Amino acid sequence: MNTDDLRQLDRRHIWHPFTPMKLWLESDPLVIAAADGMHLIDSDGHRYLDGVSSLWCNVHGHRVPEMDEAIRRQLGRVAHSTMLGLTHEPAVLLADRLMQIVPKSLKKIFYSDCGATATEIAFKLAVQYWHNTGQPRKTEFVGFTEAYHGDTVGAMSVGRTEAFHKPYFPLLFKVHFSPTPFVYRSEFPNDPERVKTECLAALEKILQEHSATLAAICIEPIVQGAAGMIVHPAGFLREVRRLATEYGVLLICDEVAVGFGRTGRMFAAEHENVEPDLMCVAKGITGGYLPLAATFATQKIFDSFLGEPWEGKTFFHGHTYTGNPLACAAALASLDLFDKNNVLENVRSNVDAFNDFALKKELRHRPFVGDIRYKGTMIGIELVEEQKSRKRFDPRRRVGAEFCMRMRKRGVILRPLGDVIVIMPPPAMGREDFMQLIDAVAVEMSAMETWI
Repeated sequence: MNTDDLRQLDRRHIWHPFTPMKLWLESDPLVIAAADGMHLIDSDGHRYLDGVSSLWCNVHGHRVPEMDEAIRRQLGRVAHSTMLGLTHEPAVLLADRLMQIVPKSLKKIFYSDCGATATEIAFKLAVQYWHNTGQPRKTEFVGFTEAYHGDTVGAMSVGRTEAFHKPYFPLLFKVHFSPTPFVYRSEFPNDPERVKTECLAALEKILQEHSATLAAICIEPIVQGAAGMIVHPAGFLREVRRLATEYGVLLICDEVAVGFGRTGRMFAAEHENVEPDLMCVAKGITGGYLPLAATFATQKIFDSFLGEPWEGKTFFHGHTYTGNPLACAAALASLDLFDKNNVLENVRSNVDAFNDFALKKELRHRPFVGDIRYKGTMIGIELVEEQKSRKRFDPRRRVGAEFCMRMRKRGVILRPLGDVIVIMPPPAMGREDFMQLIDAVAVEMSAMETWI
């Protein structure tokens, strides 16, 4: 079918996620027809570097022979089998493999199918843990302002974002919100230590007042992705862990976006040697090939669910595609490629290259660049109308969206978060492709004065 017919059918039938559909219906959308390595290819044959890892999940690129073969091989055995009352080899082998690389505090894995379900499971496990151990009042959570944990009701409750979730606020349960250490948008943009100290003091105040009813603190460790690549000051996560322990509250680390190499470590919590009580992963777990998620728990939490069926300690939760064999096979192949291709070292090497490039090209001094934030190759460049005052553009101008649309003419696919340009390439992207992507962004920033 030709491109125009596909566009017409899309506009007629499909409701796209996070998309202003009025604008979509007035546009000629890009139709992706194929992929090759780090590139996506549209229906007219144009190639684009995948600058956002197909929504932050692709790790090794597209049409990777080892990944493709692992899935084909598993197709020859079984494509899906429930894990309710059964098990299967790929899920067992993947669990064993993951337990060798996650923080040492974590001993058990509960599979699901996406990031939001992984966080919902963590919230339910936290509440039932306290119920099973004789503290049923501990049902509340601490979240962080600007946080994002998904779009199901529990995930929205703990990570509510006004721009995304305002109509649903009446549906959401009670959460205590602690301020995010967003240094650039704070009163002290040049003093990250002060921002960190004040945010930790606010968190401790919540814990002092409400620890008797708090089940857990939930945090995106090191980087809050959907908030605009907010990178926490060094030591913040470590102090959150300390406070959680001191006040008898569980710590949930949501590694859905930051896990599997994005920050230069396999898991972001490793940067500060933090061991959570519960940890959520998804996105990159299968290398971006198939939907899969997991929630990890400590042995202590797991043991609290042990008992006779009539005691009511069972975790009554599950998903049809929990631990899907094809997805687990893809995840195992992905972990093999992390070792084979030194993916984590590749990320760190690309970060060094980005540092050199940013200094030489003086990216921070471009007229409309307010801030550049990054950890590993999770990069956010915030565009502002005026640097000194940090004045934002009028959101109706949709400057970030316009920037990313113009990047397509430069052979790069990007997607903004408001006026923050997000650069999130696959961790395995080689130096040549990575620098081509970064250079294209810099060139468009130079061109902004002609269209802003």
